[in-house]
Amino acid sequence: MAPEPAAELDLALRALADPNRRAILAVVRTGPRPVGQIAEEVGLSQQTTSHHLGVLRSAGLASRTTVGTRHLFAINTDGLAAVRSYLDDFWPTKLAALKAAIESREDDGRGRV
Repeated sequence: MAPEPAAELDLALRALADPNRRAILAVVRTGPRPVGQIAEEVGLSQQTTSHHLGVLRSAGLASRTTVGTRHLFAINTDGLAAVRSYLDDFWPTKLAALKAAIESREDDGRGRV
């Protein structure tokens, strides 16, 4: 059973709050990587990196695949959907305010932006 949308958002935001987890996501953004390579690139131990990857996986932000004996981790862009949806809700309000400000400048005769 999938978590409620609010719970999904909370998990994702908590996971993204940690700078090490954001660094890990930046590393795996370009493609799947094994834990050892991720750990080396972010400067953490493999154990610490594995812990952070577990949190990212629980939040739906990372996925793991197995190739032979290697576990490869990649970003799960679908997991970012809850965060993106939440943040996208702020844009219409801001864009509407910007439009109103520009239109009011045009209406008062200044017309310059």
